Amino acid sequence: MPQSDRLTLSVSQLNGYVRSLLQADSLLRGLCVRGEISGFKRHVSGHLYFSLKDEGGLVRCVMFRQNAMRLPFAPRDGMRVLLTGYVSLYEAQGQYQFYGEGMERDGVGELWLRFERDRARLQAEGLFDPEKKRPLPRAPRCIGVATSPSGAVIRDIVRVAHRRNPAVDILLCPCRVQGEGAAASIAQAVQTLGAQAVDAVIVGRGGGSMEDLWAFNEEAVVRAVRACPVPVVSAVGHETDFTLCDFAADARAATPSNAAELLVPDVRDALQRLDGLRETLRARTLRAIAEREGRLSRLAARVQPAQALSDLAGREKELGALRQRLGAQARAALAAREADFGRAQARLAALDPQAVLRRGYAAVRRGREPILRAGQVRPEDELFLRFAGGGVSARALAVFLDNDEGE
Repeated sequence: MPQSDRLTLSVSQLNGYVRSLLQADSLLRGLCVRGEISGFKRHVSGHLYFSLKDEGGLVRCVMFRQNAMRLPFAPRDGMRVLLTGYVSLYEAQGQYQFYGEGMERDGVGELWLRFERDRARLQAEGLFDPEKKRPLPRAPRCIGVATSPSGAVIRDIVRVAHRRNPAVDILLCPCRVQGEGAAASIAQAVQTLGAQAVDAVIVGRGGGSMEDLWAFNEEAVVRAVRACPVPVVSAVGHETDFTLCDFAADARAATPSNAAELLVPDVRDALQRLDGLRETLRARTLRAIAEREGRLSRLAARVQPAQALSDLAGREKELGALRQRLGAQARAALAAREADFGRAQARLAALDPQAVLRRGYAAVRRGREPILRAGQVRPEDELFLRFAGGGVSARALAVFLDNDEGE
């Protein structure tokens, strides 16, 4: 066929034509499709995006906000549902989709059934008992993190933690968070961090479908979290995602950033409280001065001129001198309190471990034990060296002692 006789369409024209064909087919409107929800996401706009799948295939689906608001239940990955709606084409991507207008439950999906079965079994063992939850440390110095080293999770945790307290250490133990072997990798990372000198552990990853997050439902992860010797915060998925790791952990965070906020107190709040205490001290001191001056004035008003004409001038002088002494004492007390506050701030700054590290020193630990002398170290010991801006794991090859150290 000559090229001039061919029908030539643009991509947009082609997609528009196919969309019109799908909309004109009455069989593709008012359909009811049965399948299992996968990759469920609720957009901030209120629209729902997900797929329906069965043993032989998968179809992309969307349900707009006005229809989603009428649902009598909260859809989630693993649910089997009956979805009513119509088929059309999303022209911008040339992808056909099923547009849901109504949804009802159709039994329980395989993954969801397994989730509920494992949860009931592990709960019966007491692994999720609320009375076993441990309180989080008030001011941790070192926090362990079990997650992927390449994802946004570790970056968010470090950013939020150091914004709230630059002196806190973050110790990353890399692990797989999805796919084959992920559960064993996560459990091993939690065990490794529990043996280090950390005050708490964060287990986390970003959001995903139920299949993506399934490693955090495995029994090995649940038992490792429960057996960890320090408190564990679970930060898996988004706020609407729940895993068995969440139930086993001592606390659940909606996001990895929220996990850092739960564990790391903001030093700016402490400084603001100190400023508030100083202002309270100043106000109370000035109020005490005013009260004493008021009492003196009332006493002076009670003196009758006829009773003390001879020494009225002397009394007034004594009163003035007393006022001056009281004011001087109050000002001296206030100055002393402010000096104490300044010295406390200076001592706090001098004790900042980061300041020492920035001068070229390093802090050495073996597990939870701080190393202060070479004589504490034995060959082949596993050591952790903390520098300004990071840390290094090392192994002692040999130990050299000065004469006074060896005696």
